[in-house]
Amino acid sequence: MFSEYVEHAMRHARYDLLEDGSYFGEIPGFDGLWADAPTRDECIQELKSVLEDWILLHVADHTPLPQVDGLALEVGQPAGSSPLSFS
Repeated sequence: MFSEYVEHAMRHARYDLLEDGSYFGEIPGFDGLWADAPTRDECIQELKSVLEDWILLHVADHTPLPQVDGLALEVGQPAGSSPLSFS
Protein backbone atom coordinates (compact mmCIF):
# COMPACT_ATOMS: atom_id res chain seq x y z
CA MET A 1 0.00 0.00 0.00
CA PHE A 2 2.92 2.37 0.67
CA SER A 3 4.06 2.01 -2.95
CA GLU A 4 0.53 2.56 -4.22
CA TYR A 5 0.22 5.74 -2.13
CA VAL A 6 3.55 7.02 -3.50
CA GLU A 7 2.50 6.20 -7.08
CA HIS A 8 -0.78 8.06 -6.70
CA ALA A 9 0.92 11.07 -5.13
CA MET A 10 3.48 11.18 -7.95
CA ARG A 11 0.64 11.34 -10.51
CA HIS A 12 -0.18 14.78 -9.10
CA ALA A 13 3.37 16.10 -9.37
CA ARG A 14 3.99 19.32 -11.27
CA TYR A 15 7.27 20.14 -12.95
CA ASP A 16 8.55 23.51 -14.09
CA LEU A 17 11.46 24.21 -16.37
CA LEU A 18 13.57 26.91 -14.73
CA GLU A 19 15.47 29.70 -16.48
CA ASP A 20 18.78 27.91 -15.95
CA GLY A 21 17.45 24.82 -17.77
CA SER A 22 16.97 22.71 -14.65
CA TYR A 23 13.65 21.39 -13.37
CA PHE A 24 11.67 22.03 -10.20
CA GLY A 25 9.04 19.55 -9.02
CA GLU A 26 6.39 19.60 -6.32
CA ILE A 27 3.19 17.81 -5.34
CA PRO A 28 0.23 19.99 -4.37
CA GLY A 29 -1.01 19.27 -0.85
CA PHE A 30 2.37 18.01 0.36
CA ASP A 31 3.62 21.15 2.11
CA GLY A 32 7.35 21.71 2.00
CA LEU A 33 7.94 18.84 -0.42
CA TRP A 34 9.90 19.72 -3.55
CA ALA A 35 12.88 18.67 -5.62
CA ASP A 36 15.11 20.13 -8.30
CA ALA A 37 17.47 18.48 -10.74
CA PRO A 38 19.25 19.12 -14.05
CA THR A 39 16.78 17.04 -16.11
CA ARG A 40 13.07 16.25 -15.86
CA ASP A 41 13.75 12.53 -15.42
CA GLU A 42 16.21 13.21 -12.61
CA CYS A 43 13.71 15.59 -11.02
CA ILE A 44 11.02 12.89 -11.10
CA GLN A 45 13.35 10.41 -9.39
CA GLU A 46 14.51 12.97 -6.83
CA LEU A 47 10.92 14.02 -6.06
CA LYS A 48 9.93 10.38 -5.50
CA SER A 49 12.85 9.87 -3.13
CA VAL A 50 12.04 13.07 -1.25
CA LEU A 51 8.36 12.03 -1.05
CA GLU A 52 9.29 8.68 0.50
CA ASP A 53 11.51 10.41 3.08
CA TRP A 54 8.82 13.06 3.72
CA ILE A 55 6.28 10.32 4.46
CA LEU A 56 8.65 8.53 6.84
CA LEU A 57 9.38 11.77 8.71
CA HIS A 58 5.65 12.39 9.12
CA VAL A 59 5.20 8.85 10.40
CA ALA A 60 8.03 9.31 12.90
CA ASP A 61 6.52 12.62 14.07
CA HIS A 62 2.97 11.19 14.13
CA THR A 63 1.90 13.95 11.74
CA PRO A 64 -1.17 13.32 9.55
CA LEU A 65 -0.56 12.64 5.87
CA PRO A 66 -2.75 13.98 3.06
CA GLN A 67 -5.25 11.73 1.32
CA VAL A 68 -4.41 11.00 -2.30
CA ASP A 69 -7.08 9.75 -4.70
CA GLY A 70 -9.03 8.34 -1.76
CA LEU A 71 -5.95 6.60 -0.31
CA ALA A 72 -4.90 7.44 3.22
CA LEU A 73 -1.86 6.43 5.21
CA GLU A 74 -2.80 6.87 8.83
CA VAL A 75 -0.15 7.58 11.39
CA GLY A 76 -0.52 6.09 14.83
CA GLN A 77 0.89 3.37 17.00
CA PRO A 78 -1.74 1.12 18.46
CA ALA A 79 -0.34 -1.43 20.91
CA GLY A 80 1.28 -4.36 19.18
CA SER A 81 1.13 -3.00 15.65
CA SER A 82 3.09 -1.02 13.11
CA PRO A 83 3.02 2.82 13.39
CA LEU A 84 1.69 2.95 9.81
CA SER A 85 -1.69 1.66 8.73
CA PHE A 86 -3.45 1.81 5.39
CA SER A 87 -7.04 2.51 4.46
